[in-house]
Amino acid sequence: MIEPTAKEIKDSKLYQKWGLSDTEYQLICEKILNRLPNYTETGLYSVMWSEHCSYKNSKKVLRKMPNKSDRVLAGPGEDAGILDIGDGQAVVFKAESHNHPSAVEPYQGAATGVGGIIRDIFSMGAEPIALLNSLKFGPLDNGKTKHLVDEVVAGIGGYGNCIGLPTVGGEISFEKCYENNPLVNAMCVGLLNKTDFKHGTASGEGNLIVYVGAKTGRDGIHGATFASDEFTDTKNKQRSAVQVGNPFIEKLLMDACVEIIEQHPEWVLGIQDMGAAGLVSSTAEMASKAGSGLVLKLDDVPQRETEMSAYEMMLSESQERMVLCIKPQFKTKVLDFFKHFELDAVVIGHVTADKQYKIYHHEKLVTDIPVESLTEDVPEYDRPEIEPKRIKENQSYHFQPQIESLENTWQEMLQRPNIASKRHFYQTYDAQVKANTLITPGSDAGVIRIRGTKKAIAMTNDSNSKYVYLNPYVGGQIAVMEAARNIVASGGQPIGITDCLNYGNPENPEVFWELDKSVEGIASACREIDTPVISGNVSLYNEYNDEAIYPSPMIGMVGLIDDLQKVTTIAFKNATDLIYLVGKTTDDYNGSEIQLQQTGSIKGDLSPLDLNKEKLHQDLIHQAITRNLVASCHDLSEGGLAVALSESAFENKLGFEIKTSLTNAQMFSETQSRFLVSIRPENKQAFEDLIQQDFELLGQVTNETDFKVATSDTSVSINGMEALNNWKGAISCLMKSKA
Repeated sequence: MIEPTAKEIKDSKLYQKWGLSDTEYQLICEKILNRLPNYTETGLYSVMWSEHCSYKNSKKVLRKMPNKSDRVLAGPGEDAGILDIGDGQAVVFKAESHNHPSAVEPYQGAATGVGGIIRDIFSMGAEPIALLNSLKFGPLDNGKTKHLVDEVVAGIGGYGNCIGLPTVGGEISFEKCYENNPLVNAMCVGLLNKTDFKHGTASGEGNLIVYVGAKTGRDGIHGATFASDEFTDTKNKQRSAVQVGNPFIEKLLMDACVEIIEQHPEWVLGIQDMGAAGLVSSTAEMASKAGSGLVLKLDDVPQRETEMSAYEMMLSESQERMVLCIKPQFKTKVLDFFKHFELDAVVIGHVTADKQYKIYHHEKLVTDIPVESLTEDVPEYDRPEIEPKRIKENQSYHFQPQIESLENTWQEMLQRPNIASKRHFYQTYDAQVKANTLITPGSDAGVIRIRGTKKAIAMTNDSNSKYVYLNPYVGGQIAVMEAARNIVASGGQPIGITDCLNYGNPENPEVFWELDKSVEGIASACREIDTPVISGNVSLYNEYNDEAIYPSPMIGMVGLIDDLQKVTTIAFKNATDLIYLVGKTTDDYNGSEIQLQQTGSIKGDLSPLDLNKEKLHQDLIHQAITRNLVASCHDLSEGGLAVALSESAFENKLGFEIKTSLTNAQMFSETQSRFLVSIRPENKQAFEDLIQQDFELLGQVTNETDFKVATSDTSVSINGMEALNNWKGAISCLMKSKA
């Protein structure tokens, strides 16, 4: 291919196809370079100035997030965030989206999303210990969606299982708005000895830049630009922008990088993953952070395809690649070290003091631009925002369910795809590899023990986008607090979050308003429970034919369990244990599963969330667990009390007998700030003395499998085994049924 000249790029406006606006291109030409950028340079700016890499549309909003606490060792700006957990140890975690690639090539899109987030963790010097995911698809009523779900799940499981990391938690939901734009968010958690922490910087004139890992091919070129564009009937087939992963190389790369940092920390000055925008983003960001310049020689880059251009090599997003900055005296040792792992490792450049980014190809200088022009000179936009009309129109609407048969409604709710067991999917994932998993998928949070200590890490991710659609501010608060309740119910203390902010086109004022308000809600909830946002990802332009997805912030939260004796699950343990509902129940049906079940859509506003009450209930439950008063604990979310009771009974095939002041409808209310707790009878007085208010003793666990329920409206006996079979089998039946 003959590359267009700089003038031809300008005249044809080729840069527009790569995501640069006329204004941005003019800024590059007239303010930064004082000349026209050539083909390679234009490509570099297009990916580095994309939303996916620069956050040019969202920086203003992201600054509202709290990112500091006494535990924070590294926050936004690094490959992943780090929190101190005492005893010289730290937990490292981050979440990333791989939405567009997964829509086009679901297996590889999901697999490489997992691979990329794992590299973010070990690039910090940490050993990855667990994976989670948050998935959103269209309804399971057509073959295309079923294929998409199967392939995404297979990609996640295939990559994680091959690399030997347990997938311990996550969520999956189904809504019409995700039919053509699914969401695939992956999260990874790692452990780090604080002394092993490495920054992603390239500093020190004369120090060397080393390329390590798989060879570079033509896959994933312009992946960052692709992720920063919306889908239409004609623009969703860009398969060349999707990477191809190899988990076996990733396993070698992970083991090698963790070992070299742990055993030879003096050899490595900086390390960074080649993720979005590949070689350009990793090297430019490393140099920019250090205030340095770089010279790269692309003829030395390992290549798996012939006659690759500088443009292709710099923009390729081939997987399983890392960049290291090392001192020259350790060159031989470093290269030999990686050779032992059968990995390509070559010097491809060196650090300079002139702050220029220079690239040579076939001994010709093909790029000479200021490093910071790629990372710091990106325009930052202050987008207009408008409250959508639906917000005001729906404020006075209050949905009230009609329950003709409590038993029938109960059984029907357990079969809803958003509520039914997701075992059909997560059985693909190995949750027990490495034998450190204490709580596997299906509970409120996954829990991993820290070997050699009494401690464990609890982890979860949550994203109820229906709430955010109805009220972005309150919905953002709920996303954080539901994640926190999951951590608390598992015996942990929430300590920090990562996020994936999935929205439509930010140039649409209504979409930007949704983003802004939901982030304000997230920030207010994080401040209330002291959980700083230490890492994350923004994924915008999630649209199909100008129809945006629901605003979908995903909250990934980590908690610390300081004593393994505190690890708690949702499952009822013994007959005669007492069952308590902590928190008041009101008529909260807008955006609920019962509203969807009865009307097929969602409408209305949300009740304000009392953050003080939420925090109080979390603290009381944490204290009750700490005092060994709690046998089981489950937070109430989709489907309300009826679903929480059922899920708590299923694992050990127990039943319950309860009497409550709630109405039939309120059994499905989704009022926030509530927990379902079971305790031994001898702990009754101590538990009630601790909680004091806003609780109701519902009844007790039974050896019989039936669910005996007396509400203020009626009394029923529900066949618990039928309920279990309905809940367990609903997804499998939907996946097997003909579209």
